[in-house]
Amino acid sequence: MALHFDEAEFTARRLRLDAALEVAGLDGLLMFAQESMYWLTGYDTFGFCFFQCLYVGTDGTTALLTRSADLRQAQRTSNIADIRIWTDAAGATPAGQLKDMLAALGARGKRLGVEYESHGLVAANGRAVDAALDGVCTLEDASRLVTRLRAVKSPAEIAYVRKAAELGDAAYDAALAEIAPGADEGAVLAAMQGAVFAGGGDYPANEFIIGSGADALLCRYKAGRRTLDRQDQITLEWAGVYRHYHAALMRTVCVGAASDRHVALHAAALEALREVEATIAPGRTAGEVFDAHARVMDAHGLEQHRLAACGYSLGAKFTPSWMDWPMFYTGNPWVLEPGMVMFAHMIIMDSDTGTAMCLGRTSLVTESGGEPLSTASLDLIVK
Repeated sequence: MALHFDEAEFTARRLRLDAALEVAGLDGLLMFAQESMYWLTGYDTFGFCFFQCLYVGTDGTTALLTRSADLRQAQRTSNIADIRIWTDAAGATPAGQLKDMLAALGARGKRLGVEYESHGLVAANGRAVDAALDGVCTLEDASRLVTRLRAVKSPAEIAYVRKAAELGDAAYDAALAEIAPGADEGAVLAAMQGAVFAGGGDYPANEFIIGSGADALLCRYKAGRRTLDRQDQITLEWAGVYRHYHAALMRTVCVGAASDRHVALHAAALEALREVEATIAPGRTAGEVFDAHARVMDAHGLEQHRLAACGYSLGAKFTPSWMDWPMFYTGNPWVLEPGMVMFAHMIIMDSDTGTAMCLGRTSLVTESGGEPLSTASLDLIVK
């Protein structure tokens, strides 16, 4: 089996999950989030775009219902012994087969949590599950139960995060080697992703973000490439990825020369990042971290140019996003703990002048505060 953790690690995770289920008053959990399945069992697939469910009972039961295409995937990448296949056919009713599986496993009449907030459970399938299990089990939304467990990383997970951070730095070095007047965005992307792969890393859970010129003000990936002008700007948001664990970074690089506005915005972003990283510490809330960001940005007169969130948790994530909970936004009461991995991004998009400036990196929450995991310079780079 292609497991990335030892048996003791998986056993410890199961014990944490069982304890959380007991506190929640649940007899079991219906997992639809691929991140949850990977965390608990090692199961590694993008087959969650179809119906699949991992049932975990407090009586020790673990059983996966998936498609035939994922049978060997589960056998090779997980420690799941009980793998059942729902029938791919016209009129297939996997939710009905889930009901039959739960009944066979003695779950009838049990109180079960469901990961409704998951890319692995689209609304139509969620309605089908509710209908199939009506009168069979009592269902409760337990979407954040495993998410909270995953947010605090074990030493073994942190080792993978550190490796991901190394790959993220390597990707940045590769990008800087390519960025210059006349460079093609495609060559920059190829160098970055190639550096991650060459270092033994993986695909990210979402696309690397790249945009130059006016598109340097975008916060999402889009199709299409351009060639950098003699004087330009290019914004990059990417992640080193190792065993699905992410360590993200963000930069805006100036091409040819930096304008006075670039210099001013970089100074604000750097000050805000320093303040945010000083607030990333055990006992502080995610909301307090955002408020530190907002205070600095607003003091520089940038309220209309900043975002309403400035970062989020990272870990082992799957398509379509590497973003995890908690997120840094005002009023978020989630308390930071040692072992959490947090990405802080200072994003300034000045549409009035067409100027972008972004600065971000990932930190590990330790007993004494936040530890930045990247060694890349925070200086304003001009290529």
